[in-house]
Amino acid sequence: MNDPAPAPAGKVIPVVPVVEDALYEVRKRIYPRSVSGAFATWRWILVWFTQILFYGLCWLDWNGRQAVLFHLVERKFYIFGWVFWPQDVFFLALILIISAFALFLFTAVAGRLWCGYACPQTVYTEIFMWIEEKIEGDRSKRMKLDEQPMSARKFRIKATKQFAWIAFALWTGFTFVGYFTPVRELTQSIASWSLGPWETFWIFFYGFATYGNAGYMREQVCKYMCPYARFQGVMFDPDTLIITYDAERGDPRGARNKKLDYKSAGLGDCVDCGICVQVCPTGIDIRKGLQYECIGCAACIDACDQVMDKMNYPKGLIRYSTEHAIKEHWGKKEIIAHLMRPRTFIYTGILGIVVAGFIYGLTTRIPLRVDVIRDRASLAREVEDGKIENVFRLQVMNTAEETRRFALGVSGLSGIELGSDAVVEVPAATTKGVVVRVLAPGDAGKTGSNPIFFEIKAINHEEVFVREKTTFLLP
Repeated sequence: MNDPAPAPAGKVIPVVPVVEDALYEVRKRIYPRSVSGAFATWRWILVWFTQILFYGLCWLDWNGRQAVLFHLVERKFYIFGWVFWPQDVFFLALILIISAFALFLFTAVAGRLWCGYACPQTVYTEIFMWIEEKIEGDRSKRMKLDEQPMSARKFRIKATKQFAWIAFALWTGFTFVGYFTPVRELTQSIASWSLGPWETFWIFFYGFATYGNAGYMREQVCKYMCPYARFQGVMFDPDTLIITYDAERGDPRGARNKKLDYKSAGLGDCVDCGICVQVCPTGIDIRKGLQYECIGCAACIDACDQVMDKMNYPKGLIRYSTEHAIKEHWGKKEIIAHLMRPRTFIYTGILGIVVAGFIYGLTTRIPLRVDVIRDRASLAREVEDGKIENVFRLQVMNTAEETRRFALGVSGLSGIELGSDAVVEVPAATTKGVVVRVLAPGDAGKTGSNPIFFEIKAINHEEVFVREKTTFLLP
């Protein structure tokens, strides 16, 4: 490469400044402004509903035990009248499939409703911001307080907020662990300072996660950590309900006097007050169009509608709508009609099938499981009367919440019979191992393995019946 020609003598070459772009964006602290309105009311309804459910359900009793308990030590999941065992993982798989397709369906129809109203990150951030506002004041007061140098007053206010945050986070961690260790036992352990190591770890770990995510990281979790924000775009289409700014109606923006004939002045309905940005928990400007940071909380709709009321303008400058509806000027009927499209029909159909299968599986679930294990110590031996004996171990799981007696039977070979007790009693929601001797004539089948069946039936509950296949060895 040739060197550049030297500058003529006496001529000054301007120096072009080198601009360096930061590899990572520096976070700007967001101070969301509180807002009231229809959508804010719905958000708080969901906050109250989810938290009453979460903090109260673990204290509810059912049949003398905790109503909802995922007892890891006993390896049993209690959900009201149902008792699930590790063998019931099929139901967990169905629940995960239902959750996934429900999320797909809701997103295709109405965007990020889950994020805006029921996601734990949104719910706990809302609670932590409420605590912060009650202690530090509204948006302007919080901003002024953070700009002030540290003083006794500032330290007292900040310390009070931190104490409230930490107390709430630890209560949340305690409640979370209360679903895996009986909550009353957990309370007694804390009161007697005898809490186990894993309970201690998870209370503090979950509490720390709640404190960090809802108190400090907030919108960073939604923007950078949550995968849903990244792949939501593939589930949106021009007929998906999203929060939209009507640029045709709102632009050109500009401040104006309430009495001004703004249309003759060439202005749109947007007064450029910026309140829609101030109330946004992720700090975006919805007027720039759909952005992945938008969690669909609709705070900007409530804020804009209040401004429109004050200016005596029609509401709905920012509203739930679709790209097609904004472009084609559709009304509610056209929007609803286009929500029912092939994508939503497919999601609804798959979701309906899986839900129906889940309900059918629960309603037809037999509260009895039996595992048949051959005794490896003695595969087959000849006993009295020339009969051949095989020994089996039966693991009888009574998943009902009452003690039951089960009648044992065997079939599959001519003359086959039980050589031990034919009735076994199993306490409620427990497993009992039973050693069973099975006898058969030496000529009852072919040499080697022969298929037989164990039949276990609950006495006084004929509908509770299990038939398990195994093999009988003849020498």
